[in-house]
Amino acid sequence: MRRRLVQLATAASMLVGSVAQAQGTDPVNPTCPKDLNWSTYRQMRFTLDTSSGARVLKAEGQIDEDVPARLQDALKTNGPIDEIWVRSPGGHARAGNAAGKIIRATGIPTRIPSGWACFSACNFLFMGGAARYVDHGGLFIVHMFTHLGDKEAVRAELKRGDDSAIGLIGDVEQDSAMLASEDNDFLIRMGISRKLLTEIMYRQKAVAAGSGDKSTRRCLTDAEAVKYNVANAQ
Repeated sequence: MRRRLVQLATAASMLVGSVAQAQGTDPVNPTCPKDLNWSTYRQMRFTLDTSSGARVLKAEGQIDEDVPARLQDALKTNGPIDEIWVRSPGGHARAGNAAGKIIRATGIPTRIPSGWACFSACNFLFMGGAARYVDHGGLFIVHMFTHLGDKEAVRAELKRGDDSAIGLIGDVEQDSAMLASEDNDFLIRMGISRKLLTEIMYRQKAVAAGSGDKSTRRCLTDAEAVKYNVANAQ
């Protein structure tokens, strides 16, 4: 009965997804819509929605280091939970990973409703669901992780000379290797195809080039979400 109520609630969001798709594609990231509904909250909020009769925990906003602890508090305070709905622009990679492991331990399904977008660190929070739903019009968006987001800081470090540059490159290489290993381990544990990393995520540009293809985001199609076992339930 509760699952039926959740399905009715998500059906109501289909119109939102259709409107978002009608707004056209992003010329810089052509696999994605121009406008992405991933929330503007600077810190992820967890709110209980019982409007459908089911108990849905909405996880919306930026993922910071405190998200795993706040998620645990929200689950304890609002339980039992039938599903967790997610939309987020991402944030702290390892916090997203930790939050996904918490969700897996609870066995609660996760969903990206139609019209909602889940990007970057949000992917790992979402993939924690033992049952994972990506509704038609919901967006699972990946990218190649990077440690070079603050370009000005990188330039300043490089100007200090060869020794500083070599040290910076070494630190980036080491932490990138560690994060790649953690990502791979996480996907194995969650039952996701590792080809999601090699065929999709790691083929995206980590930092947009100065000319040519500037795409850094990749929106999975419905078929790809099923192919890589990102979505494993309907």
